[in-house]
Amino acid sequence: MTTFEHRSIIPATPEQVWAFHDQPNAFKLLTPPPIFVQVQRNALTSLTSGEVEFTLWFAFIPARWHVRHEAGSTPLSFIDRALKSPVESWAHEHTMRPAPGGTELIDHIEITHKSSGFWAIFSRLFFSGLPLRFLFIYRHLRTRLGAPKMNPSPPTPLPRKRGEGSSTSSGSSGNV
Repeated sequence: MTTFEHRSIIPATPEQVWAFHDQPNAFKLLTPPPIFVQVQRNALTSLTSGEVEFTLWFAFIPARWHVRHEAGSTPLSFIDRALKSPVESWAHEHTMRPAPGGTELIDHIEITHKSSGFWAIFSRLFFSGLPLRFLFIYRHLRTRLGAPKMNPSPPTPLPRKRGEGSSTSSGSSGNV
């Protein structure tokens, strides 16, 4: 198994970075040319729940993926875990945490390449070393440009019990 990590500071709140990743077109925004993404099925109910089936096209070569999204290790994180892919195993945790200057975005990937065949060679060429580093430099750049423009949903007021005072109270938006 190989571990890869990329970190950067995004000049936006953690909620804005989360909202950027939660957009319906986020996957396309985060996929660099000349790679083309084609989503076959999106059954996500949130960033922390559901499955997606998609194809990454590398010119004329289709790399099919089926991933499950699940909760990450912190309230502001989620994991996409490959159920079927061109690699033997893939677990990618996206973590957002407050930091001076905005939000530290951490992408942590644990990947195991297939041991033989076409995909063993392909995955080592495109999902390791320098190509993987360029992919995440691109993804963080797109997040840096897009997240500050996001207007996350305001917190949903908590329901009040009958007879409570008129002061307002804010709770979680339900996204995180």
